[in-house]
Amino acid sequence: MKISEIKYNKAAAFSAGHTSWWILALTALTMLAFAANSLFTRMALQTTPIDPASFTAVRLVTGALTLAIIVGLSRKKPGVSNMGMLSAALLFIYAAAFSFAYRGMDTGAGALVLFASAQLLMIGYGYARGEKTNLLGVALALAGLIIFLAPSDSAPPLGSSALMVMAGLAWGGFSLLGRTSDSPVIGTASSFILTVPLVLVLLWFQRHQLHLDATGLIYATLSGSVTSAMGYAVWYWVRVRMTAISAGTVQLSVPVLSALLGLLVLGEALSARSAIAAVVVLAGVALTTLSARARAKT
Repeated sequence: MKISEIKYNKAAAFSAGHTSWWILALTALTMLAFAANSLFTRMALQTTPIDPASFTAVRLVTGALTLAIIVGLSRKKPGVSNMGMLSAALLFIYAAAFSFAYRGMDTGAGALVLFASAQLLMIGYGYARGEKTNLLGVALALAGLIIFLAPSDSAPPLGSSALMVMAGLAWGGFSLLGRTSDSPVIGTASSFILTVPLVLVLLWFQRHQLHLDATGLIYATLSGSVTSAMGYAVWYWVRVRMTAISAGTVQLSVPVLSALLGLLVLGEALSARSAIAAVVVLAGVALTTLSARARAKT
């Protein structure tokens, strides 16, 4: 082997290693941003007097503005389509139900119900289309979720849980539609922008319950602009540079990170029963996801 070839191989290996660490760091940062969405929402609704409708409105509008700037810098324009309008409706339902649910749920509990509901919808959609799946994994995830939500001293309120399930189903539908987009960032920007009329309708219906607060508005802005808009943009860039299995399973960290943030920042904690149920849910989803990815490769 020539000296020049040896130098080239060493440089290529260094570059590949440097790139993998860079992607790993961005992935960890993105998962933390997704978990912070739950934390910011819970902090705003627990520690400030801001109402859920105002929080939702600020989150979606600031997210729309941020994504519009990101797309504008690439000299592209968001479009309007029937699929985009449906995507916007699902995004709005997710964001609104998410905010109203967090009035009565801890950070980690809300993230777990959201994540499990979204993943189970997407798994069910694939199964209905004839995709093979691991029924044991699905059964584990469902059983864990039922145990987690079953009435007890540590279970979240039924109304809040139902709203978070609705948010998860809407998020799952939004994610399924996003898979068909040629440009996920532009598609997401269009969806955020198209939620603005729905935001105005929500604010009108909630006009007698609106209550603005400076600190709550800061949390909503951070949730919309940073942990949502910028988080989604970075995730779409990272996702195409990861294996399918990694992209599917790395999101399992979000409920765990959310629970840790809730523990560290707000002093929240899961009971032993809820913790075990959460582990069962995540194990079931991981088993199903890994099984589906393995079949897709064979």
